[in-house]
Amino acid sequence: MREGAPTALRTEVCDLLGCDYPVVLAGMGGVAHSELALAVTRGGGFGFLGMVREPPRLIRHEVEAMRRESSRSFGVNIIPAATEPGLLEEQVKACIDLRVPVIVLFWDLRPDLVSRFRDVGTLVVCQVGSVEEGRAAQDAGAQVLIAQGVEAGGHVRGTTPLRELLSELVPLSSVPILAAGGMVDGRDLVEMLQLGAQGIVIGTAFVAAPESFAHHYHRQRIVDARGDDTILTDIFHINWPISAPVRVLKNSTVRGARGDPYGPSRIIGDEQGRPIYLFSTDSPSRVMTGDFEAMALYAGTGVDRIDRIMPADQRVAQIVDEAVRLLQEDRCGD
Repeated sequence: MREGAPTALRTEVCDLLGCDYPVVLAGMGGVAHSELALAVTRGGGFGFLGMVREPPRLIRHEVEAMRRESSRSFGVNIIPAATEPGLLEEQVKACIDLRVPVIVLFWDLRPDLVSRFRDVGTLVVCQVGSVEEGRAAQDAGAQVLIAQGVEAGGHVRGTTPLRELLSELVPLSSVPILAAGGMVDGRDLVEMLQLGAQGIVIGTAFVAAPESFAHHYHRQRIVDARGDDTILTDIFHINWPISAPVRVLKNSTVRGARGDPYGPSRIIGDEQGRPIYLFSTDSPSRVMTGDFEAMALYAGTGVDRIDRIMPADQRVAQIVDEAVRLLQEDRCGD
């Protein structure tokens, strides 16, 4: 733990997740692999591996890498709605066999999966976009909630701004809540703690880290972006349920220059022999080639506060140091 970090930064979530600070890496599919999760962990935060639609062999590889390099806890993110049922069952069995410490579920609530994971001692986190979803997740046995505001990058479940969602959900929740959606810095962390959340979940700022599995093109677009450069759209739909909104950076595809999103698609890239289609939910990865400008470039509304590519552990340290300073200033002002 960083010297001088006040106890105010240590919340119940830190004890549940086994981290020093309530700064959590979002389980971003295609981006949050073990290298990034380990970097966040080294900084004292908590890392989720983004394993949506990934084969069990990759889940095993990434989990083993986490355990080989660190004794700290970690989690795995899977998304039932975006995964073929047979593969989903294989993923669930792999996570259970590997005794993954924490699992996060998103998009559709599956009480049966919550029960299966809890039965083997896995801590279950559910990401929700509304008060109704939050209640249902708690009733199903979720032990931690992630309240995702409409400001979030990537797939966005709800339509409510984060601060409004927290104001409604916190008083009704019997489990800890993490805040997600446009979270970037220490000021965000302090504000969310004051609103009753017990930490923040960060995606976009960690995409812009050298350890992320995102292609450099995606990282640099985030760094170059401004606050009004993101848009919520449902045109990136291949591999996901229809009409699932995503927040991305504006590009030629979003502007309509690439044709009808629901007409015939075409291949615009390759990822180690796997074709990448126009209007798919795939974002550019390190091992991908193709027309990156036309792909889904996920980013949240906090992009205007991300001005450089920064190692993930340094990003965590920066967040913590700023939060400590702000809390100390608040105490001095009382």
